[in-house]
Amino acid sequence: MKTNRFFALFLALVLSLCLFPTAYAAGDEKPELPADPDILAKAALLVDANTGAVAYAKNEHEELYPASLTKIMTALLTLEAIDAGKLSMDQELTATATALEGLSSDGSSAGIKVGETMSVRNLLYCMLVVSANEACDILAEAVSGSVPAFVEAMNAKAAALGCENTHFVNPNGLHDPQHYTSAWDMYLITRAAMEYPDFMTICDTAAYTVPATNISGERKLYTTNHLLSNWRVIGYRNTEAHGIKTGSTDAAGHCLVSSAMRGSLHFISVVLGADRVVENGVGNIRSFSETTRMFNYGFDNFTYKTIVEEKEIIQEVPVSLSKMDHVTVHPARDIEVLLPKVLDAEDLERTITLEEPVEAPVEKGQKLGTMVLSYDGVTYASVDLLASFDVEASKLMTFWRDVKAFFAKTSVRVGLIVLAVLIVVLVLCKLLFGRRRYRYGRSVGRRGGGNYRGRRRH
Repeated sequence: MKTNRFFALFLALVLSLCLFPTAYAAGDEKPELPADPDILAKAALLVDANTGAVAYAKNEHEELYPASLTKIMTALLTLEAIDAGKLSMDQELTATATALEGLSSDGSSAGIKVGETMSVRNLLYCMLVVSANEACDILAEAVSGSVPAFVEAMNAKAAALGCENTHFVNPNGLHDPQHYTSAWDMYLITRAAMEYPDFMTICDTAAYTVPATNISGERKLYTTNHLLSNWRVIGYRNTEAHGIKTGSTDAAGHCLVSSAMRGSLHFISVVLGADRVVENGVGNIRSFSETTRMFNYGFDNFTYKTIVEEKEIIQEVPVSLSKMDHVTVHPARDIEVLLPKVLDAEDLERTITLEEPVEAPVEKGQKLGTMVLSYDGVTYASVDLLASFDVEASKLMTFWRDVKAFFAKTSVRVGLIVLAVLIVVLVLCKLLFGRRRYRYGRSVGRRGGGNYRGRRRH
């Protein structure tokens, strides 16, 4: 009976030792981030339009051909010229022979002829809705005087936006080995263009009618973006998508820049180098299907969360030269970021850099350091840490600090050493030469007093 009881206790002890470490380890497990969607394209990028946070990236800095995504830059420079008063949306432009020169006969076109007059607005619709190549060159000549001058402006603007893997050769995107960009650079260019309301209005248009011109009757334009319309191809319509631009050549593959909104979330996407494949007997243009899959990945796995509040006291910072020995610091502002849904504020690692100790006086709101919030190597925010209140300096402590600092200077120390040496030399000289003069004086005195032999007066 005692033996059975002993074995029962022994088994209970073994089980507890096995279970407790497992429970402890489970409690320490880090949240698992969303699985990589592995977007099927040469490069892909998904960025939060509100915060600039990257939700997904694949080869985002690789140099690739953009095809007609180039027209986003052409639109940006045109809208800048309008904003500067150089052009107006209703200004009529006439297509020149040089503008239509050298364009591919099988490229995208709105059928604009030499000598035909059309407004800047309608040229933008032709360029962005049906991807008309001739509209690009007509606008380029109007903005810069010539196509080559406009291309120079395109490259200058790309550099100004921070594009490091982009070089343009033409305004339309027709293939050239030296005409390339990256998914990240296309995002930067698109973000700049989206600052102009007219850009998104035009890009988000499924169908548009260009009024009759001096040469042609009215034109009905239908978007090349299958996320916006089923008119050309069915199966890709996405009611959450808005704009932006398609592009395709044999060398570039199928490309698409788009945006989508769901609730408070707003994403910008870039897909470069996607294929057109046949799956189960049905054609699939992956630039559209993969863009929708990437949007769903973003909407399903990310949300906005406040990860730090301005009122939060982070920690105490030691203070010198004051009767008060510390000051507390708080974040400069509330921080709300795009965060994977599986993460909470407490999951983030806080890396705090502080000036320690800080010398008084300290003013309320004075920056004393920074805090970086990250998880698994990804930085989600960085914020300044500010003093929560004033700290006055002690006059006595400050005085002694200044005295110590004064005597700590090399020049002062050298001066004191030189002065000390001079004093020692003077003292030695005084002792040496003073003693000799003393002895000489006493000997003269004795001769004058004891050996005087002059006549006495009577």
